[in-house]
Amino acid sequence: MQNIIAIIWDYDKTLVNGYMQDPIFKEYGVDAKKFWSEVNLLPEKYKEKGIKVNKDTIYLNHFIKYTKDGKFSGLNNQKLRDFGKVQEFYPGIPEIFEKTKKIVDGNPKYREYNIRVEHYVVSTGMTEIIRGSNVAPYVESIWGCELIENNDKENKIISEIGYTLDNTTKTRALFEINKGIPQNPDIDVNAKMTDEHRRVAFSNMIYIADGPSDIPAFSVINKFGGATFAIYPKGDERAFKQVEKMREDGRINMYAEANYSEGTTAYMWITYKVKEIAEKIYNTEKAKLRGAISQVPTHLIND
Repeated sequence: MQNIIAIIWDYDKTLVNGYMQDPIFKEYGVDAKKFWSEVNLLPEKYKEKGIKVNKDTIYLNHFIKYTKDGKFSGLNNQKLRDFGKVQEFYPGIPEIFEKTKKIVDGNPKYREYNIRVEHYVVSTGMTEIIRGSNVAPYVESIWGCELIENNDKENKIISEIGYTLDNTTKTRALFEINKGIPQNPDIDVNAKMTDEHRRVAFSNMIYIADGPSDIPAFSVINKFGGATFAIYPKGDERAFKQVEKMREDGRINMYAEANYSEGTTAYMWITYKVKEIAEKIYNTEKAKLRGAISQVPTHLIND
């Protein structure tokens, strides 16, 4: 039974107002604009040397370099997790995580088929920051970039990249959710699996992100009948035009200002979709039950 509704969130500029690394720059007195400008120059710099790099994740190397150079002195995974505690979330976060769960949990007819809402975060950012943030207790699983520390007990710092997720490989995370890999890690994402045995139908997914970088993920969800939603910061005309263009091009179903408080467009659209999907699952399971029950034999009446 595919009775799970999965709400899948991007992180930067979707849940938080800005980038998750902003508190790091503030803590160490590092100019964020200068840092990101340097990062943006790296792909061309390496291209001149005949080296191809991933534009989405090359920033991790620069964080490690800054840490080894002492500009992010002592930055390790525990400190990254601590920075998760000071994230500047948009209004209504993390409250909407719990409220969307209660919409389904509080309805007796949905409980009859154990229909429930799960939340996932899929980000090109740092997993440890997300794990330390206020949304972590409401999230079933997190996909992001993992950093490995050195072996120096006296000065443990991030020193290597362990795992990366870019805007294209986010789609892999969607298939892992689809097949139930977070709950069953022994399943290979490439293993053949019939639709009825997949834990979360793509049509039961809601994907929420902020812009064009998530188009590959939006495309997968749209292709299989799920729901797609984009967010833009209040008063940001450039971001507004960007998401409107995405809507015109059929990349997303809907968009709204980044505010998830009750009564806002974002809140009403997301909760409406949760109810719509829950009702669809309920009606589908009801129909299966009716189809499986044979009619009771009756006495034949002779003419």
